[in-house]
Order: sequence, then C-alpha cells, then structure tokens
Amino acid sequence: MSMEPKDPAAAAAKLRDTKVWVFDLDNTLYPASSRLFDQVDWNMTRYVAELLDIDQVEARRLQKDYFRSFGTTMRGLMTVHGIDPAAFLDYVHNIDVTGLAVDSLMIEALAALPGRKVIYTNGSKGHADNITRHLGIDGYFEGCFDIIDAAYTPKPALEPYRAMCDAFGIDPAEAVMVEDMAKNLVPAAELGMTTVWVDTGADWSRDQSDYGHIHHRTDALSAWLAEMAGISR
Repeated sequence: MSMEPKDPAAAAAKLRDTKVWVFDLDNTLYPASSRLFDQVDWNMTRYVAELLDIDQVEARRLQKDYFRSFGTTMRGLMTVHGIDPAAFLDYVHNIDVTGLAVDSLMIEALAALPGRKVIYTNGSKGHADNITRHLGIDGYFEGCFDIIDAAYTPKPALEPYRAMCDAFGIDPAEAVMVEDMAKNLVPAAELGMTTVWVDTGADWSRDQSDYGHIHHRTDALSAWLAEMAGISR
C-alpha cells in the first residue's frame, strides 16, 4: 500500500520546504486525458513496422513486448536490432502539440512553488522543450535530464537516478519526484526522495503502486501543486 502521512499538515509543510522538484514529463506535466502521448506511441508502432517490414498489428505487439522486457521500446530495439537511438527519438517525437490545452493553474503553481525544478524523462530534451514551450512552463525549469543523459538506460534503473542527482547537485533527502508511472518512483524512494504519484487511472501506470514507496498520490496535479504552493481558488 502507499505510505499515507500520519500527520498531513506536517507532510504538507515538509513539501513546501522542498529544495528540488523533479518532474516526469509525459502524462505528468500535462494530463494523460489529452492523449498527446498516443501520437508518440503510434509513431513507435510505425517505426517498428517500417524497420522490420512487418504489418502494424505485429509491430504493435513487438513494440509492447520490448517495452515490458527492456523498459522502453527504444532500448529493446537497440538491444535486439542495433538501431540508431537518435534517429528513433527524432522519428517518434515528431508530434503535433497544438491540441494540448494550456493549463493556467499549472503555470501559476509552478511560478509560486518554492524550490528548484527539473525534468527527468525517458524522452528527449527536444521533446520536453516542444511540450513545455507550448504549455508556457519552460521558464520554470532549470534543466532536463533526458534518455541521452541517462546513456539510453530508461527508468526505473537506479543508476540514472543517481546520475540525474549528480548532474543537478540534488540531495535526494531534500527532493520530491513526481511521476505518473508508479514503478518509476521505486528508485526515487530508495534514494531518499519524497514521492508523488500522479494516478492517471491507466492500468499500466499502476504497476508496483502497492510496493509501499508512494508518499503522496493525486489525480489532479495542477490543483495539488497549487495547494502546495499556497494558492487558493
């Protein structure tokens, strides 16, 4: 089960004193209900189909098999087929973000939230820049630790979390990590971070959600961050 704080007021006060906020990108800084990541997902399917000259049904099956076995489809394709990861990232992140609604409360919350803010994503910096610029939140993050920085080793492998902390000078005990995939918070908790799970309702995002490593849960991140920042509406 998730760790429920014994003293919610004290837990909230501790969050407000956080030195660094580490945010996942996809389905976290924007709502999963936007279905934006579906574009990336289907680009992966098309990439696999073209690479291996197979139909999209088989490509979809293989894509998901690689995701489950290797952490990301890209890692599976690198391991099994020796693909160029840079070309893959360019292909799959070629998406249209114009339909993604700007969240004014998210902007207000990030502006008011004390502490440094960074992005840690299994995607690329270019992908993060594309989305955060469109949403008007790019100026609130001091940097992004992406899959290239992680030497193409995806979450939830532990070493990239350490590398991310080293890269930004983060003391895990003074940091909060926000993620939509529960299993990706296991290493964060192991390092000593406070964890926040954005529960999107998707079954695949709930894997390992009962491991006891989740300190806070929300299904509405903008409102939750606004509360932490002391914004009342």
